[in-house]
Amino acid sequence: MKKMNFVLIVVMFSLLTAGYTNALCVNSPKANLRSGPGTNYDVVWEIYKYMPVVKVGVSLSGAWYAVSDLDGDVSWIHKSLVTGKYKCAVVNKDEVNVRTGPGTNYSKSPASPAKKYYSLKVLKKKGQWIKMKDDWGNTGWIHRNFLWLI
Repeated sequence: MKKMNFVLIVVMFSLLTAGYTNALCVNSPKANLRSGPGTNYDVVWEIYKYMPVVKVGVSLSGAWYAVSDLDGDVSWIHKSLVTGKYKCAVVNKDEVNVRTGPGTNYSKSPASPAKKYYSLKVLKKKGQWIKMKDDWGNTGWIHRNFLWLI
């Protein structure tokens, strides 16, 4: 019990100090977020490739990361399922337009509209616009205000 309390204290401290410096992206087609650091813990949410999370703690074994998501929920993911090698983002509004270029004067992309929790890989930034690619290879531009960007 002492070890679990220590881990919770570390996680809570990390939440206050982490910011986006510990940003990670899911690099697996599908990943389970768990209630604790191990496969014996319940699955609390299933997430998909390019979903961003913020690392806020590490298990005593070092194999599991405590992560915070778009909603601020903290859960656990195995470190092999995430990467920091590229940037990713997730739509944070109910529904947003995906454009063919960086501005509202561009037409809607075939990937439009994107719904909340739509995760994407960041390819490029131009002003307040983010060029993205999703897991199916669709590309387009979304305004920065509609993304939780890591």
